[in-house]
This record gives sequence, C-alpha cells and structure tokens, in this order.
Amino acid sequence: MARCTAPIHGHRTASARENCPACGGSYRGYNSYSSPYNSSSYGSSSSRSSGGGQSRSKARWSSAGSTVLYTPAEIRTLTPVRENVEKRSDIPDLRDVFLCHAWDDRKDSAKELHDILESKGVTVWFSEKDVLLGSSLLREIDKGLAKSRIGIVLVTPNFLERVKGEGIADKELSALLARDLLVPIVHDTTFEKLREVSPLLGSRSGLSTMEDTMLNVASKLAELVKVDDVVAN
Repeated sequence: MARCTAPIHGHRTASARENCPACGGSYRGYNSYSSPYNSSSYGSSSSRSSGGGQSRSKARWSSAGSTVLYTPAEIRTLTPVRENVEKRSDIPDLRDVFLCHAWDDRKDSAKELHDILESKGVTVWFSEKDVLLGSSLLREIDKGLAKSRIGIVLVTPNFLERVKGEGIADKELSALLARDLLVPIVHDTTFEKLREVSPLLGSRSGLSTMEDTMLNVASKLAELVKVDDVVAN
C-alpha cells in the first residue's frame, strides 16, 4: 500500500502532491498542507486528553520522569500554590498536606484520598489522626495550614451540607484563600453547587474527580508538594 510522503516532504505545492504515491492525482486545487503529525499531538510533555480533546502538558514543577499531565486551567490554579510551597520549603516539620473534609466522609472518600496520598509518600494531616471531634472547622483548617505545605478541602455532598449547617465566615475564609495554600477537590458534586453555599470557596478553582480519577488527582497533589528534583519545562 502506497504511503503518503507529507509527513516528510509536505504537500506545499501542487506538483509535490501529484508526485506523492498515495495522494497523486487526487489534488483538486491548492490548499496549505495540514499534517496529522502536528506538534500538539505528540511529544514527551504534551498530549490530548481523552475527554473533549483538551490539551494537557507537564507542569513546571513536574519531575523529569513524570507522566502526570495537567490542563491549562489546572496549571493556572496550582501555580500560585506551588510558588508558596517553594517559599515554605525551608520551614521544618511541616506536613505535606492538610486534608479538610466532612465528618461523614472520614471512612469513605476522605480515607481513600488520604490512603492514596500516603502511598505516594505524602505526609497528611488527617482528622482521624490529628483533629478532635467537635473542633471548629475553620480553626482546624487554619491550624492545619500553619503546619502543612498546603491545605486541600474535599468538597462532597456531605461537606456542602456541613457548610450549610455551620456557615462559613467570609472574612476568615477570605484570609485562608488569600494565602494561596488552599486547593478545593470537588468529588461527586460540582463547583456550581459549591458556589451556591460558599461563594468564596467556590470562586477558587481546583481539581475535580468528575474530570479525573481520584488516583490522578492524588498524583497531581503529590507532585505539587514535592520540592526535590524539580525540573522546569
């Protein structure tokens, strides 16, 4: 079967197309060459996602051998957090992650995320081990963030109900978000529903298990807090 020579020689002229063993004779008027082997469809640091064809690439903080890919929106969201991780890298005795979650999720999705993170070598501040039952949500977030590189909030239907019941003080939450240490992880719900109960937290972009698996979300968090062997793309 004849093979098209376009990826090597290109069909930039009518004569080139006529001389191609695969395409010769089929040309009907000049068009600029468009190869299927374009720069956005291959390479070690970029690819196409399976959902919607959105371009993904490695982040600046990705290690040389990393296979974790991010959307442009995720990189924009995580870059300020990463910059603060780097600024705080010389502070001793910090946990990598503070995991804030609803009490009802402690044995399900929160534990799943906690276990995956720890399997990747991430140290996690987790309520089951570190937070007393009945403690103030925001007070524990603030304390946990002070002793962790970043804070993540696992936003689930249970979490939304908890927020509705207790309420979140805009002033306190605004202070936490302004520190660029807080990353919402939306699971089994949406950012739209989060904005309905907490506009401030919902205004912050994050990661979603509706767009990625819990394993991939955890992989991104693990890379985000790792400060050794970082290479720039």
